[in-house]
Amino acid sequence: MSIRLSREKINFLARQVLNYLFEDEEVEFLDEPNEIRLNIVRSIEDELKLYDLIDQRAIEKIQSQKKAIKEGSREWEILYRKYYNEEISKLGKFIE
Repeated sequence: MSIRLSREKINFLARQVLNYLFEDEEVEFLDEPNEIRLNIVRSIEDELKLYDLIDQRAIEKIQSQKKAIKEGSREWEILYRKYYNEEISKLGKFIE
């Protein structure tokens, strides 16, 4: 269930964010627009990598069960959501 975005989509989102910030008169820019856009791109990519890691951890927990659980089954989906949410919760505690 990992999230995949093409480089073009990530760049599009970064430009959208940058354009939104340019419209806000209260935002002051200290770097060149392209540098800001590149930072936004890196942030999106880092966030996607984090969610991929959380996805992988949830899948590994399912695979470590004594009983083999078929991917796509109702039981697998329930466990995936449970473990995924646990990993998200751990992340929240870590960030605080």
